[in-house]
Amino acid sequence: MNRNIPKMHMPMQKNPAAAIIFMLFLMLAYLITTVGLMILAFLLFKFPMEESAVSVGIIVIYIASTFLSSFICGKKCKSRKFIWGLAIGSAYFIVLLLLSLVVNESVVALGTNVATSLLICAGSGMLGGMLA
Repeated sequence: MNRNIPKMHMPMQKNPAAAIIFMLFLMLAYLITTVGLMILAFLLFKFPMEESAVSVGIIVIYIASTFLSSFICGKKCKSRKFIWGLAIGSAYFIVLLLLSLVVNESVVALGTNVATSLLICAGSGMLGGMLA
């Protein structure tokens, strides 16, 4: 593993490597989401599930992906871990919102309450950074 990862003590404007590392951890969050959704789809294929169970599964995947990605990012950051976690969770939500708008032309795919989805993503990301 590369030990020359720059520490993210400086803001992204002064340290372009921090922006690249941030994007890598955001991509990690979406990789975790992809794996989680594939597992959920397999479970849905094998076992009959109600719509409420699928909704809970999607929310758990949101929480797990932002938490794990922010936790790992917090381990690498060394300072302001909760800010990096909050940034990852918020960016995760923004990308999710934009994809929902492009694909569905509405935010229905995020659930009935967009603010709740934002709080879930940003909060679990911040918690992951704090616990790192």
